[in-house]
Amino acid sequence: MDFGPFFHGTKADLWIGDLLEPGFRSNYGSQQKANFVYLSTTMDAAIWGAELAAGDAPERIYRVEPTGAFENDPNLTDKKFPGNPTRSYRSRYPLRVVEEVTVWEGHSEEQLRQMREHLEELKRQGIEAINE
Repeated sequence: MDFGPFFHGTKADLWIGDLLEPGFRSNYGSQQKANFVYLSTTMDAAIWGAELAAGDAPERIYRVEPTGAFENDPNLTDKKFPGNPTRSYRSRYPLRVVEEVTVWEGHSEEQLRQMREHLEELKRQGIEAINE
């Protein structure tokens, strides 16, 4: 497994020491209760998380520390893509916020449009994030 640093992208306004915990409504898809919290060692994956999160709040990237075990995120690994190119993970344990990353560059409007169209197509096909 990875040793970090780990990042989490969201639109939530958090403080150092706050815990991100599973059990809340997901920011994605049909927004069902999330059984996991997600983290990545790549800023790109965290940026996508922030940009695609539900709501109109400002996009934020946090450096986080897992408080327990984590596993490869099957939405971005072998079940959908070979390996784990985005170095993305999920955990049933909280993530502790250790820092807000304030300097980062988002994706272009064209990249965002293409990703949103792709996600809409998946939704039309009834494909949801793996949340078991």
